[in-house]
Amino acid sequence: MMDIRLRRVIRFAPVVLVPLLLLSSTFPGEFRVSLSYWLLGCVSAAMFIVGDRAPLAVSITLSVLSVPMFGAQAWGVSELVPYLGAVSLGEVAIRASLGSRVIAAAVWSAAFVLGTWLDDPGLFWRWATVVSTVLFVGLPLILGLYIRSQRELAATYRERAADAEARTATAAAGARSAERTAVARELHDLVAHHMASIVLRINVARHVLGGADPRVDAVFDDVYLTASHALADIRRLLTALRDPSLHEVPLVNSGAVRSEIFAAIERTRRGGYEVMAHVDADISELDAISRLSLLRVVQESLTNVMKHAASGSTVNVETIRRGAGFAVRIVNNGVETNRLIGEGYGIIGMKERITLVGGQLATAATTDGWELDAWIPARAEASAGLPGYEL
Repeated sequence: MMDIRLRRVIRFAPVVLVPLLLLSSTFPGEFRVSLSYWLLGCVSAAMFIVGDRAPLAVSITLSVLSVPMFGAQAWGVSELVPYLGAVSLGEVAIRASLGSRVIAAAVWSAAFVLGTWLDDPGLFWRWATVVSTVLFVGLPLILGLYIRSQRELAATYRERAADAEARTATAAAGARSAERTAVARELHDLVAHHMASIVLRINVARHVLGGADPRVDAVFDDVYLTASHALADIRRLLTALRDPSLHEVPLVNSGAVRSEIFAAIERTRRGGYEVMAHVDADISELDAISRLSLLRVVQESLTNVMKHAASGSTVNVETIRRGAGFAVRIVNNGVETNRLIGEGYGIIGMKERITLVGGQLATAATTDGWELDAWIPARAEASAGLPGYEL
């Protein structure tokens, strides 16, 4: 803000200074600045105001206006007014291109030389004329180019600092994501495993003690439900830890998840792909974690399409009800064969996510493309992701 105010003050300074210089050169009974000189000086000061918008045009105009002022009779500090042309030349050096700088320097040089000759033709043919011409043309150019280089250097440093800050932020985000994933895995291995064991033992105990006191069955049922609900809550926590962007999609708003799916499809279409989509309307039957898992599978699959498939290829996206959950099938034609070897982190992450909620996911290369088949349960199962335990 202070920098902008300072620039405005400098821009309007000649409007105040030029009249003061002209008034200071008026000596009653000895010298009086002519009306034409006043007019040329005030017009030059007014033109200087727009020098930042059209530096070359203003420089040429001030150079032309300076010629009659150099040739006119002047006294004292009023002789400084024509040198606004030199100031405008420096501004051209700061703001304009090389061609504009050459044109402005040539016009100002010609104006200065012509004005010097009009001022005193008898004293024109001197070495002092050459020296003053070089001084009043070269000094504004050198000063302007120096300021220009400093501005460019400062801009370069700002860009480097911004790039370094962005890289640092990206590295920090990656480190935090890795930490969250590690915590999620530890919680899954330690807590979820033991909770599932409790649920399993309750089932075994009910089977062994079949026909026992109904109160014992009631206690077993209560412990079974409590452990199952606790395991489901833990699974939600694990999903949140594994997905730092979880807050971007409301966990309980099925409409938001559906709109995000169609937004991902639309982005793929804008990328030059032909996408045919069918998404069941009863997606609201999925619980919060399953809805989010479905959304992430669709988003990651379409991202892989845009990364690896040829522009203009076709993509089929289908999400339909199947049994106690939803099936997702995505088929893309036009993927380069050499890009289908192995699995990237995206596919690995999708498989881990679907396994976590008790679903299944498979990917395969076709003769001319790539396909993904997934099944996601409507309710994240308490025993999901723990092979060997069945409720």
